[in-house]
Amino acid sequence: MEGFQWWITGHLAFAAMALVVAHRGASALHPPGNTLEAFLAAHELGADWVELDVHALGDGGLVVHHDPVLPDGRALHDMTTAELPNWVPLLDASIAACEHMGVNVEIKADGPLALREALIADTVGMLMSFNDPDRFLITSFDSGIIAAVRALAPTLRTGFLTAGEPLAGAMLDDVATAGHVAVNPWHAVVTQETVDAAHARGLAVNVWTVDDPARIGQLAAFGVDAIITNLPDICRQVISGE
Repeated sequence: MEGFQWWITGHLAFAAMALVVAHRGASALHPPGNTLEAFLAAHELGADWVELDVHALGDGGLVVHHDPVLPDGRALHDMTTAELPNWVPLLDASIAACEHMGVNVEIKADGPLALREALIADTVGMLMSFNDPDRFLITSFDSGIIAAVRALAPTLRTGFLTAGEPLAGAMLDDVATAGHVAVNPWHAVVTQETVDAAHARGLAVNVWTVDDPARIGQLAAFGVDAIITNLPDICRQVISGE
């Protein structure tokens, strides 16, 4: 559990070395990721954490899949647990497969609004049932989702996902004031100055999704707290100087 220390000790303690977060598990080895095989392989490849995505099924099940539809076009919100293909896992099984690692759970905002309240509440309830809240970070591109998570379970760590928008001071102020512990930006907008600005506000910086070794090394030198990557073994080698 040492990899969790920077969240356990509070907002002003950051990782001495960037943590390796396997994007959808070892997704390059087991494409497209978000499968039990990808999660199990992530630990073997040196990941400290796994990042995964959760949607709500029509019967209330919590399914781990990136998109709101399967490759065959079926919408997850129209499906039941029994109708899922064998390769698409549920959240509880996915967390079990991530044993010994932290789990960054992205609650997806692209499902039906009618299911959102239950999706948030059921995800929070399941994570809290593990009696180890420091093992999790809950993120979303929707600030309302992570605000709802904090309202339901203040002990769960939350972070705000961003895409191409710059990490402006006002946005970082809002994230910190709302009580979140991290910002998860697209790596291309991250500079030394933005990392320093986030840290000055007590926010960890977890960048996504980085597979280029040179960029991994640059971001690690900036002092980012975690690097989300499809190649956890390569990322581990770069960060460790191997």
